[in-house]
Amino acid sequence: MGPLPNLNKVNHSLPLTEVFFDSSPARTFDLGLLILKELIVQLLIFHIFSWIVALGIRYYIVQPRSWHTVGTQVHPTEQGLRVLIQLVIQSSEEGLLYTQNLASTYGDVCCWWVGPWHAVIRIFHPTCIKPVLFAPAAIAPKDAVFYSFLKPWLGDGLLLSAGDKWSSHRRMLTPAFHFNILKHYVKIFNDSVNVMHAKWKRLVSEGSTRLDMFEHISLMTLDSLQKCVFSFHSNCQEKPSEYIAAILELSALVAKRHQQIFMHMDFLYYLTPDGQRFRRACRLVHNFTDAVIQERRRTLPDDGVDDFLKAKAKAKTLDFIDVLLLTKDKDGKQLSDEDIRAEADTFMFGGHDTTASGLSWVLYNLAKHPEYQERCRQEVQELLRDREPKEIE
Repeated sequence: MGPLPNLNKVNHSLPLTEVFFDSSPARTFDLGLLILKELIVQLLIFHIFSWIVALGIRYYIVQPRSWHTVGTQVHPTEQGLRVLIQLVIQSSEEGLLYTQNLASTYGDVCCWWVGPWHAVIRIFHPTCIKPVLFAPAAIAPKDAVFYSFLKPWLGDGLLLSAGDKWSSHRRMLTPAFHFNILKHYVKIFNDSVNVMHAKWKRLVSEGSTRLDMFEHISLMTLDSLQKCVFSFHSNCQEKPSEYIAAILELSALVAKRHQQIFMHMDFLYYLTPDGQRFRRACRLVHNFTDAVIQERRRTLPDDGVDDFLKAKAKAKTLDFIDVLLLTKDKDGKQLSDEDIRAEADTFMFGGHDTTASGLSWVLYNLAKHPEYQERCRQEVQELLRDREPKEIE
């Protein structure tokens, strides 16, 4: 790409059309790039100006007033409804302290502004949040901001879909959670945990006394999921896996984007290095899932599906993709490849992130409280009675 034209050195005796409309591809590209940069700057100025105006109106003109949250009878005071301006989302430790201060200062409910345009109702009391948590999944409200960042990756799976599509897919996926299918996964879980334990023993023998619990458990859950969803053995706990690295990168990029208010705008985000990394990682993950789906479709029989399922069940090799490929709705319609990919990618994300977080905190607290650790160990030993925990009985 050639340098941008220096207008101070342009021969002003030339017609403007010759100066600005050089027919060479390099000059045309430079001019287009210059216009694009100017457009981005103007849009940023417009958004910043709108932000300042909105903040001013909200701070000096709009007065708090009494109201109640939908589904509750809680009426916050005027102080409790004071508009809070938090320009950045803080890190985990600071964020927890900030949330505790909100609850102690403003009571059960407050309005928390992310920038000038997005209001978040923060609910701290269990009575207030109960109607939301107990709402039927088909009508429960879903995050319109954070979930939109996941959409290019996870598509319209169970996590992000709503209404009739959610209800239909939920019914179609019910067979995937049948006890006879899930019980065969226990051996897979145990094998993955044994690999993780072996790594920990090696670290201890080498003199290590600390480890990043979340990192190790994330790899263990992803290892288990790949086996249960795709019947794919990546050995990601012991060697690098491009697919697993892409999933971890996507999770980190989405969390990072959520903390940067200007990156909430799609057109701006995808111009950044992070946005380009996100797209590359999405392509890699989608290509992997699509390849598994296409390969599995080729192995499915045109008829005799019942015999196929019995053979799979007997061999204990029926996985999530098999169930998705064979399931049908009440009208006999199967899931499309795009729907199957969305559900598989959703379970790879949802099955490792929150699960790893929960397991990490459980193990951390058991390590901090040896008396409870011992009680848990005794309970497990009483249940197993020296048997190998390969299957649930």
